[in-house]
Order: sequence, then C-alpha cells, then structure tokens
Amino acid sequence: MSQDFSHTTVLLHATVNALVDPHFNAKSKAVHSPLPAQQKDGVFVDGTFGRGGHSRYLLSHLSPKAKLFVFDKDPAAIEVAAALRAEDPRVIVVHDAFSSMAEVLAAHGIGKVQGIMMDLGVSSPQLDDAARGFSFMRDGPLDMRMDTSRGITAAEWLNTASFDEIRGVIKDYGEERYAFQIAKKIVDRRQSGPFRSTLELAQLVASVVKSREKGHHPATRTFQAIRIHINQEHEELSRSLASVLDLLDVGGRLAVISFHSLEDRPVKQAIAQASTLDPALAKLPLRETELPAARLINLGKVQASAEEIKHNPRSRSAMLRVAERTAAE
Repeated sequence: MSQDFSHTTVLLHATVNALVDPHFNAKSKAVHSPLPAQQKDGVFVDGTFGRGGHSRYLLSHLSPKAKLFVFDKDPAAIEVAAALRAEDPRVIVVHDAFSSMAEVLAAHGIGKVQGIMMDLGVSSPQLDDAARGFSFMRDGPLDMRMDTSRGITAAEWLNTASFDEIRGVIKDYGEERYAFQIAKKIVDRRQSGPFRSTLELAQLVASVVKSREKGHHPATRTFQAIRIHINQEHEELSRSLASVLDLLDVGGRLAVISFHSLEDRPVKQAIAQASTLDPALAKLPLRETELPAARLINLGKVQASAEEIKHNPRSRSAMLRVAERTAAE
C-alpha cells in the first residue's frame, strides 16, 4: 500500500446524519453531533470514498442487510476501500468515477437507492503527497490525476495545449483575472524545455500574479483550474447530478459537500430546479391542485462549525447541501 497520509473527514456527522436521520434539520446545532445508532436498510452510495471516513460512520448506522457502494478514481483510495471490504461484506468497491454509478448499480440489479453522498474536490492525502502533484507547496511531478492509472498528466497537457486552451481553463475553472498573462508565460517558458515539477509551475505563476487575497498562494487558482480540467471534474459532476433523481427512491436523500463556488453552483442549481416549479407553468391558468409537485425537497445547507474549523482549517470553505426525493415524477 502507498504511504499513509492523515485525513480528517469534513462535516462527518452532518453528512451521515443527513442520510439516516428522518428528523434531519440543517439549521439545528445538533446536526454536528453524533447520532444514536440506527439500523437503516437499503442501498447507499459513497461517490467519493477517499479514506473512508464518511463510509465507516455511515456503516455504523446501517443494518446487516444494507449495502454500501463506494466509488473512487484514486487507486490509493481503492486500496483502503478494499481493506474495508475485507472487514465488512456490506461494502461493494468500485474503481471508477461517481458519474458511472447508474450503470454500475444497474449491473448489480439495483434501480433505486436510499442515499447518495459525495465529497467533491481534492482530499488531504492527495494534497499532502508531493508525488501526486496537486500541491503548489511541495515539489513533485506535475501529475494532478485523481486516477493515476489512466489519462494525461498536468505536465503533458501544459506542454502541448494551445495558448487559448490554457487561458480558457485558467479563466473558467480558476476564475483567475491574470489568466491571459499566466497562459502567455507558460507558452513562452516551455520553449526552453518542458514543465516537469509543481514548484516550477507555482513559481512561474507567482512571478505573474503580484497581488492575491490574504492567506492565498498566488498559484491557488491556477492549480485548481488545471486539476479540474485534467480530471474533468465539472463534466463528471454534471453527469452524476443528472442521474441522481432517477436513482433516489422516494424518501431517499442526497448529500453533497463542495469547497468552492464552481463546485457548489451546479449542485445548488440542480436541487433548486428539481425542488421548485417550472417558471413556464406559473404563467398557465392552472389550479394549485393541477400543478406538478417538485421532485426534490431542499433540506438546506450546512457549513462547518467553529469547533470543526478550529481543529481542521480545511473545513472552513466546506458547504454541505441536502435534498430528499419526493414521490413526484
């Protein structure tokens, strides 16, 4: 197994409570507290297993007959998941992106599930392992792939992509106002030799970005943008959100953790679209009883408590959104 890196699970209790507590209340302080042991039946999905913090806590609230499908693209995470599977036969391990969950579940003869949770973005072990190439604070190969067994690396992309493509990625996925200057510097610099290391790229970006928000490294937005592009994170999320309504059984819950607006926005929009009336219908002469019911109930959003942020600063930007499936089609 690869070297172990510590990981503190973000919004642990709130996320699992959202899936198993029938009285879940996003506005209650109790949302951050451990829930008395449940015995929930059914099928649940952890779309981003990571190091298994959410999955292990969820398993403690599931019945012996329940099943938990855990997905992850990261081979290191799959090693941890396989070990958990050896301990608990309720776990089914899938080395793939969460956007494949509909197909995978169908292959197992499962059409509906009682809960789906996803923790988006990069995990602490991925950031802390310099060999993965996610961090601008540690020198390592410029990789950035969630799944190191397939796809091109960040270095390969930077060394071959056009100026327009690099600028577009940094602008769209990093919301970086210096995207033009950074892309030009990258294209000019690679003429003298290919990019290979994370610090090499971080230093180049820092030479261009002279001003930045307090506490943020100048390369933060650029590294985020390249990571999102290399792993096709937005496309994966869009495909997954599109299948959630069909997968959730009536009363089933969706719980999604995001860490920045580019992740949170599509989750917020998907829940809003499914939990509110189509504006076009509002203009029609229909009685209230004739209007279609929403397909989701928005159960609200939860952010990390001051206590959690104190012990895990990375949780400061975490946002959990929760929704419940209704009987409406």
